[in-house]
Amino acid sequence: MARRYDSRTTIFSPEGRLYQVEYAMEAISHAGTVIGILSKDGIVLAAERQATSALLEQSVGSEKIYEMNDNVVAGVAGLTADANILINQSRMIAQRYLLRYGSPIPVEQLVRRLCDLKQGYTQFGGLRPFGVSFLCAGWDSAFGFQLYQSDPAGNYSSWKAACIGENSGNAQSILKQEYKDDEADERAAGTSMEMDDAMRLACLVLSKTIDTAKLTSEKLEFATITLKCGKPHIDVLSSAEIDGVLKKYEAVLKPSDS
Repeated sequence: MARRYDSRTTIFSPEGRLYQVEYAMEAISHAGTVIGILSKDGIVLAAERQATSALLEQSVGSEKIYEMNDNVVAGVAGLTADANILINQSRMIAQRYLLRYGSPIPVEQLVRRLCDLKQGYTQFGGLRPFGVSFLCAGWDSAFGFQLYQSDPAGNYSSWKAACIGENSGNAQSILKQEYKDDEADERAAGTSMEMDDAMRLACLVLSKTIDTAKLTSEKLEFATITLKCGKPHIDVLSSAEIDGVLKKYEAVLKPSDS
């Protein structure tokens, strides 16, 4: 039955499903894991690099984490080529806003504009959905630190801790159990978690979801967004800094040895 309705994104099945969009989401479920964790002092993004040949020269830039604007950084899971197109579009949107209004674009507005573009590719013939999902971490003066997740259908939602990519279900279960939330504050920014705790939790989730004997800087990417002198500061960690993080939380990565 599905084969009669999965050739175009503009055709609904009798059950009300768009199969091409679901196939795009399935592609994301086989991509490297990306984790985002909100703390009261900032946001941590951690991502798994896909396994590559030892003969491949390592790129200078990041493979899974991209800076969208001075106040927004994103982790991507899915087709890298599709992600590059959307990242470039988001940078153009942010710069147009800055040119017109003289201030950084609000985080949710940038995410919404990006999702509007993704939704358009599910509604018109001759196009296919973008096979990529985003975890966008940012800060603005109105709502502080924010973490958003988007999917190929153009939906987005705000999270305190989220995961996309392979084994996202298991990772989400661990985040739900281990995340320290401030129950006294129901607002999106209300959390009692420190940045060190967020980094520790990211390492814990990666160690339990990535199929590898040992976590190394060659397989991981980390980025943080914090405030410095009242302005957002994005820091993409180098290989040496990632090794330092893994060494710091070595006890978390090997709980059975303790």
